[in-house]
Amino acid sequence: MSAVRTLSAVALLAGLALAGCSQPAADASGGASTPAAEPAVLTDAQKAALLAELPEPYRSADVAKGEALYAMCRSCHTYVQGGTNMTGPNLWGTFGAKAAHVAGFNYSDALKASGLTWDVATLDKWIENPRGLVEGTKMSYVGMKSAEDRAALIAFLKVNTSPAK
Repeated sequence: MSAVRTLSAVALLAGLALAGCSQPAADASGGASTPAAEPAVLTDAQKAALLAELPEPYRSADVAKGEALYAMCRSCHTYVQGGTNMTGPNLWGTFGAKAAHVAGFNYSDALKASGLTWDVATLDKWIENPRGLVEGTKMSYVGMKSAEDRAALIAFLKVNTSPAK
């Protein structure tokens, strides 16, 4: 292979790797294309019990829409129990946990010092504008302006990052 073709191939692969930082991954397990733990399969009753813990409008939000919106998160986060940390931490067990709770993940000093607990109101503010909530966070996501979309995403995350009730 010529040097030009080799460099072209390397440039193409590098471009594809960088594109993955802003594009959803192809798998449906809540993570990147590397194999991870499988998502829990919950019954409709278990999903309903988890959603019932949420206040309105999250409780009645469109979970399927939230799953579609999660595609924006997938390039940086997994959500299944035992899932890997990526650019962002695994999201399993987030509800009710303190910020910067995932062992082994390199959080920003600002998030470690924030004192936040991931309840619905805090998650909503975080998803709307992470840097507005915690100045100095390393999270590069610019935020989700639509309250309806945030409610759907939070409902999806509640059902998929919490142990069954």
